[in-house]
Amino acid sequence: MAAMAPNLTIAAVRLTPVLIADPPLLNTQGVHQPYTPRLIVEVETADGITGIGETYGDTKYLDLARPLVEALRGRPVSDINGLFALADRVCETTGGGLDAGGLRGVQSADKLRLSVVSGFEVACLDALGKALGLPVHALLGGKVRDAVDYSAYLFYRWAEHPGAAGERDGWPAALDPAAVVAQARRLVEEHGFASFKLKGGVLAPDEEIAAVRALAAAFPGKPLRLDPNGAWSTETSLYVARELGDVLEYLEDPATGTPAMAEVAAATDVPLATNMCVTTFEEIPEAFAKGAVQVVLCDHHYFGGLRRTRELAALCRTFGVGVSMHSNIHLGISLASMTQVAATVPNLGYACDSHYPWVTEEVLTRRIAFKDGRVEVSDAPGLGVELDRERLGLLHRRWLADDGRMRDRDDAAAMRIAEPGWTAKRW
Repeated sequence: MAAMAPNLTIAAVRLTPVLIADPPLLNTQGVHQPYTPRLIVEVETADGITGIGETYGDTKYLDLARPLVEALRGRPVSDINGLFALADRVCETTGGGLDAGGLRGVQSADKLRLSVVSGFEVACLDALGKALGLPVHALLGGKVRDAVDYSAYLFYRWAEHPGAAGERDGWPAALDPAAVVAQARRLVEEHGFASFKLKGGVLAPDEEIAAVRALAAAFPGKPLRLDPNGAWSTETSLYVARELGDVLEYLEDPATGTPAMAEVAAATDVPLATNMCVTTFEEIPEAFAKGAVQVVLCDHHYFGGLRRTRELAALCRTFGVGVSMHSNIHLGISLASMTQVAATVPNLGYACDSHYPWVTEEVLTRRIAFKDGRVEVSDAPGLGVELDRERLGLLHRRWLADDGRMRDRDDAAAMRIAEPGWTAKRW
């Protein structure tokens, strides 16, 4: 007798917002809060197979995600294309533009909706892969590599949050070149990374130049990147490019906006990368036509999921633009998702970013390991990871107990606790 086909109808959808410990990492927008919100999405089929996804958990994302829960019930888990039309229909009342600014540029309701859909898309693909006995990378066309390279993500940081709030992660402060190099050495020792990215826009440009120079001396020949998140003028961007042109693999978002990036790109041979002026398909034509970027940092949370990440990579290949991968603070579900899609992108020419080494908490039964700076691509069905409900419940209870201060990330507000009246600097 032939085996019965799996019932791929969605029977239940669960949303679990959580707060995870976040270290006091500095950026041009301020400092990370003691806890950051993430949203865990679960999609369960009629056969009892559950797929999991993860995305941003701020209130504006939750408000868009909740209407999708009821709308998804009864639909095939395999109808990934239908997710986007469904999200447009059930979330259309959100309307209007939202200038969220920050580290991913100007946001809109459409951009937020894609970030929400990304969590549901990954959960559906995870469930579908488990039902069919296939890894997610097989659903995306198959892997072209067995492991994915990641870069050490270096930060200027404090040893603890203002007022000793939140958790201590055991890392010392890093506010000068020697401390940045020490941080890099520890990340290499613990995870084996072979390339380095420094989050800039925090100190004066000459101080950040000195830090990159110190890294180049400590790790000769290793790829180095600097990302000030658009904190510099075109003049400062070109000055830094001249000073570091012989050691930088690329300079990421030195100036804000496509026109400014194009002006910088036209006057330097240092490749410019972005995760700020290209965060949707609609932003690609201007950026590529003006030669504003030579590397796009894809992010499945931004573009609406794993399949659209592959579409973005294909467009980059067509126009001769390089591909890397962006990261924000995330749990292992996102890292597993990033690794699965990265494994299928032939033109992924750079090590991916990941905040994961800075994250001390998890909702999975086991942490994902870096070996020699790489994550092995799982061939297990779905994402190849398992949800730990006890850990999930603990982090959700923290979210429930919060008085609302941490449910929306605000790096500037966190900085003003330490420095009242603080405003973001521009050089």
